[in-house]
Amino acid sequence: MAFKTSSAEGPVDFINTFDLEKMAQKVIPKGAFGYIASGAGDTFTLHENIRSFNHKLIVPHTLMDVEEPETKTIFAGEKLTAPMIMAPVAAHKLANEQGETASAKGVADFGSIYTLSSYSSVDLPEVTAALHGAPEWFQFYFSKDNGINRHIMDRVKEQGIKAIVLTADAMVGGNRETDARNNFTFPVTLPIVQEYLPDSVGKTMDYVYKSAKQKLSPKDVEFIAEYSGLPVYVKGPQSKEDVDRALSAGAAGIWVSNHGGRQLDGGPAAFDSLQEVAQAVDHRVPVIFDSGIRRGQHIFKAIASGADLVALGRPVIYGLGLGGSVGVKQVFEKLQAELKLVMQLAGTQTVEDIKNFNLRDNHYDPAFDTSHDLKLV
Repeated sequence: MAFKTSSAEGPVDFINTFDLEKMAQKVIPKGAFGYIASGAGDTFTLHENIRSFNHKLIVPHTLMDVEEPETKTIFAGEKLTAPMIMAPVAAHKLANEQGETASAKGVADFGSIYTLSSYSSVDLPEVTAALHGAPEWFQFYFSKDNGINRHIMDRVKEQGIKAIVLTADAMVGGNRETDARNNFTFPVTLPIVQEYLPDSVGKTMDYVYKSAKQKLSPKDVEFIAEYSGLPVYVKGPQSKEDVDRALSAGAAGIWVSNHGGRQLDGGPAAFDSLQEVAQAVDHRVPVIFDSGIRRGQHIFKAIASGADLVALGRPVIYGLGLGGSVGVKQVFEKLQAELKLVMQLAGTQTVEDIKNFNLRDNHYDPAFDTSHDLKLV
């Protein structure tokens, strides 16, 4: 039977991104939803990614002469509506038949940067066309064959992509037990990497990951930067040692991520790692952060902890499934509205003010958890 998923396009009525996830589960097929929503092993790290934001507190400041906070920011010369961008996510056609074409349009309509995955279910030219000139980055799953790597980078440069994001936190697929229970195999093609993933439909994601280079080193960062001439953001550092290796190889930026809890279960929450990484970077290069963003206060805390931008993943895909490009834009708008509210109450007028804001350590009983009931598959 042919794979059939949502074809929705239009406004979505939702209160927050947690509700959005529950709604999306009703329109995205079980196997595809399990692949999108779940994580590795016992999903400890997946859940900690969200709970860890409670480790820091936002102290509201009064009499700060703040009204209508401004979320606009400039990054790498690009004017962004808010300090949040699209994270690379594989195969958007799992959630909506329009795939990356719709998600790219939604991100562009909001006014942000779109990061395209190597494992996109729509080819490069169509995604770029849907952006109508909005900035685009490319997330690179490095092949074992440098001839293929050069060919992909040539295509990327032809499309006018502004930066390459080297994924260093997913050299192999994590222990995705939900996928095993659902007997999940890939139901859509991956055209960008099809030349070294022949007949990818019907293969497991473990097969897909194993086709990529697993033995990554600083030399790979140097190769990409030299051949492409583009800034290279290394995605995955979670320690000072990781930062030192990436920067010594010429990384133009550090992207803090644990792949949304999809890889190494039992590892630290990305937000906890962000603070160590930002201290190690010490403003030498930009810092981008993903994994666990579900609220405006999460964005605020990440920026106050050293991130220049945050990247959104799962919530955007849920918006895509429920409302196509309109739903994607709505997710960005919802989080922007929440961020503005937090900024007002915290006494911060601009994104720069957030960067200079001091969070307070949470010394309350660690067993006290105000996060949502995170019953993921």
